[in-house]
Amino acid sequence: METALFQWADGLRRLRDARPEHRPVLERVVDRIVEDLRRRLGSAFTTAELAALYDQGTDWCLELAIATAPESPEAWDLSTVADAAFGRYVRAASDYAGGRVIVREG
Repeated sequence: METALFQWADGLRRLRDARPEHRPVLERVVDRIVEDLRRRLGSAFTTAELAALYDQGTDWCLELAIATAPESPEAWDLSTVADAAFGRYVRAASDYAGGRVIVREG
């Protein structure tokens, strides 16, 4: 879990630090991946469920990136777009608060 959270935070950093001329297309791809995450997991999910989906692979993210921005290969970098999308979506997890996972007893 910690590794995934680190990778996702790093993806958000790469997105934030992207060249200004690439930022709009990167944002468009990240938004599209977030939409698909919502479709796959719904609005009620845990960080463990999101991490399990991530562990299954992100090839589907590449397919979405290419379909969303076919003329922009800079938007196909999964370490940026997929990780940033997961980093954004984890904020909606039921057990996530302020950058850390809430551990519930019992």
